[in-house]
Amino acid sequence: MATPEERIAELGLTLPEVVPPVAAYQPAVRSGDHVYVSGQLPFVDGKLPATGKVGAEVDAETAKDLAALCALNAIAAVRAEVGELADVVRIVKVGGFVASTPEFTGQPGVINGASELLGSVFGEAGVHARAAVGVAALPLDAPVEVDMIVEVR
Repeated sequence: MATPEERIAELGLTLPEVVPPVAAYQPAVRSGDHVYVSGQLPFVDGKLPATGKVGAEVDAETAKDLAALCALNAIAAVRAEVGELADVVRIVKVGGFVASTPEFTGQPGVINGASELLGSVFGEAGVHARAAVGVAALPLDAPVEVDMIVEVR
């Protein structure tokens, strides 16, 4: 059985360094058997690969890819907090935020990028409850943000 780290490599991905906070918070906090991951933006090497609203400057497919990057950054925050991704028991809840135009209603499809990546990395343990909501704006004009709650050993 492959470890989550091995699955990430099989997907052709590399777990990034934890993105430093852009305000007064911690990337992840452990409380008992749960890790609460702060909202993660789709940073790559310290930069946002796209900015703007989904439905205007950013198309839905690009936004879905950005949601997967948010999830990868969230996974990195979990690993930094617990040491080994094998200690993840379950991804409990994912919150997905999509900065979108008023007429855009495809938020669930965008956040599928995060959900699908979590399923690929954690298998059954990656199946989670979720919210996918549209918002007027996100920090740094990011199109997507993802947070999550993770049960760990």
